[in-house]
Amino acid sequence: MELTTRYMTRNDCYKAGQKISPKGIMVHSTATPGVMAADWFSRWNKSYQAGETSRQVAVHAFVDDKGVWQYLPWNHRGWHCGGSGNNTHIGFEICEPGGFSYGKGSAMIGYDISKNETFFRKAWNNAVELCVMLCQMYGLTERDIICHSEGHKKGIASNHSDVMHWFPKHGENMDSFRAAVRAVINKSPDLPSGIQVGDLVEVKASANSYYPGGANIPTWVKTDSYHVVTQVVSNGKPVVKGGKTCVLLGKKVDKRIGKESPGIMSWIDKDALTIIKSYAQGVPKPSGTQKYYRVQVGAFANKGNAETLLKKVKSAGFSDAFIKYQ
Repeated sequence: MELTTRYMTRNDCYKAGQKISPKGIMVHSTATPGVMAADWFSRWNKSYQAGETSRQVAVHAFVDDKGVWQYLPWNHRGWHCGGSGNNTHIGFEICEPGGFSYGKGSAMIGYDISKNETFFRKAWNNAVELCVMLCQMYGLTERDIICHSEGHKKGIASNHSDVMHWFPKHGENMDSFRAAVRAVINKSPDLPSGIQVGDLVEVKASANSYYPGGANIPTWVKTDSYHVVTQVVSNGKPVVKGGKTCVLLGKKVDKRIGKESPGIMSWIDKDALTIIKSYAQGVPKPSGTQKYYRVQVGAFANKGNAETLLKKVKSAGFSDAFIKYQ
């Protein structure tokens, strides 16, 4: 992936200078056939306030078949999704090839799938590589990647169809995109055994330092939080510190309420960790003899009301909440 950085310093979004702590990545596509990543600088490096453009918009980067052009710092609050996702997500646009036009809605008129497959595949791979880089930079996993249309369904973005008006034409969707990102993150024949990217882990009470010769582990790291493994290799090889193979811990998860928040972003001896939940295995199923106390938070005759409450409960950190119809 070739990365070129050229900030849009005249854009009002850049001038606003607001910062975020990225919690996710939002994938867009331009819906502007034939305009490539480098071309967007002259289009968007303008000020709405100064009357130079009629749009107030800015994304962090554009991706095409040649590479990535970064136009905002990654931790800068972008104006890319028309919703609260601007406060939490890095947003980038995948450029679309020329030779077709848009009809009603998001219909791609005259789009030649076979002719554009090569362009799509190269742009797809560059987008995957960008997401891998950002995941490793901010302690994210592929589960933190969504597209604009998924953002709308989550209530954090405006009503756009990208990228699901385009990806399926080439046999892809956001699930396969996330899988491709995960495959690159985990690409190594020598991954540390037992722990993988996405695993939820606990630091053992007996662990005193992150690795031999490393910093001491604060008490809260062991007692208050679980942690999500965000990286197990660097440059395709295991990371060894103080003679111990280490993994990188990203997000932390409150042990009491399950709420995720930015984590310690520290490399730690993998033997100092206990796996609480394996991402590869999913949520462990209870044994036949195990019994649970469950808490009901509401009862509704209208399904829409139930779904609204479910969304609020999940946003509060209770990711295993569900609706049961009786």
